[in-house]
Amino acid sequence: MINDPQHQMSQAQDASGKRVVSITEAAKINNVTRQAIYVAIKQKKLKASKDAARWTIDLSDLDEYRKQKYSRTKSMYAGELLFDNNKGYFSINQVAKMLNVPAQKIYYATRVGLMKAIRKGAAWVIHINDVKAYQENYLAKKDTQSQAM
Repeated sequence: MINDPQHQMSQAQDASGKRVVSITEAAKINNVTRQAIYVAIKQKKLKASKDAARWTIDLSDLDEYRKQKYSRTKSMYAGELLFDNNKGYFSINQVAKMLNVPAQKIYYATRVGLMKAIRKGAAWVIHINDVKAYQENYLAKKDTQSQAM
């Protein structure tokens, strides 16, 4: 008998022969809490069936849920993508990763006027030109100052 949980999960099947997992196993697969899976079931975002006292989720339904799951990169505002990287629009976190600085530094820069950002709904959107200007006018100066010391 193999004592590997992943192997045991993939071997579970319901009466019709579909590969199924429990809420706990689905949470582990999706790297979320059991509560998040349960809420998705209750909101009818994830298909599941209840056998006596236990929920079972078909692996194909879990995969479909994962594809449809909310993502900020897919967020829309006024019919357009909020963070359309192809058009040069990025989120605070994306800019922070680009510049290799903490996100709070980017929030601060926008708040004090060092970097221009536009509010769209609940999100801040920054254009690549504004990122480059901030990088040249602020970050580059900081680097040259630290090298001079």
